[in-house]
Amino acid sequence: MELVIRHQTVNHYAPAASRVSLMLRLKPNSFDGQTVHQWGVSVNGTPVEGFIRNGYGDEVAHFYHPDPVEELVIAAAGLVETQDRAGVVGGMRREVPPAVFLRQTPLTVPNDAIRALADEAVGDNGLARLHSLTAIVKERIAYKSGSTSIESTAADALAHGFGVCQDQSHLFVSAARTMGFPARYVVGYFLADKTEEALHETHAWAEAYVDKLGWIGFDSTHGMCPTDHYVRLCCGMDANDAAPIRGSVFGGAQMAIDADVAISESSGDLQQQMQQQQ
Repeated sequence: MELVIRHQTVNHYAPAASRVSLMLRLKPNSFDGQTVHQWGVSVNGTPVEGFIRNGYGDEVAHFYHPDPVEELVIAAAGLVETQDRAGVVGGMRREVPPAVFLRQTPLTVPNDAIRALADEAVGDNGLARLHSLTAIVKERIAYKSGSTSIESTAADALAHGFGVCQDQSHLFVSAARTMGFPARYVVGYFLADKTEEALHETHAWAEAYVDKLGWIGFDSTHGMCPTDHYVRLCCGMDANDAAPIRGSVFGGAQMAIDADVAISESSGDLQQQMQQQQ
């Protein structure tokens, strides 16, 4: 499947920020099952160049605005071809040892309730247990848009019984690590089918490492492994570590953020489709 994606984030600063420094992870990688045919990132219309791979294998670039600014329009767009590989993630050009992703973070640290949930995941092998965990997380955390914040932890989400894809992914990651599986938080894009409401934001899921199989994606929001409807952007230990845009604002400015994602199957005319997504 060929997918056309436009991801725009507008940062408003009031009063104007004296200077802004941003780390951008807005360029997806090509690997087995995902081929980036065309992609560009810009800030206020100026192309962002100089992307390099970090230790996770993600493309990262730095943007610095040295002068006072009231608004930054951060745009990423392009064409990505995807294949359904049953969630298996292979062919990444650079990766850290899987054991790195056994470490818990403040957002994923388990409590007794999470340990008990992890014990409920059953199966004849590691893959089956992780599929079981996916279903359990989906059952225990009802999706409720706007119900939590970036500070919400996996333990918070389980206690409340609701959250968003960030919370479901944090809970999966926390429990999987508790079960002894390296697990990482993933950010990307998801093309909803005709029966689902289209997402206008990035999506989050998890990947766990299974011996003899490698990294496999698990989406507890939809209760399945990623398919050709998914585009993988970047990963990390948790949502904070995997944020596509992070940075520092100088000058005491208050920041407001407007973000929007448009994704659709390619019609063959890339430029016209991108104009329609504006």
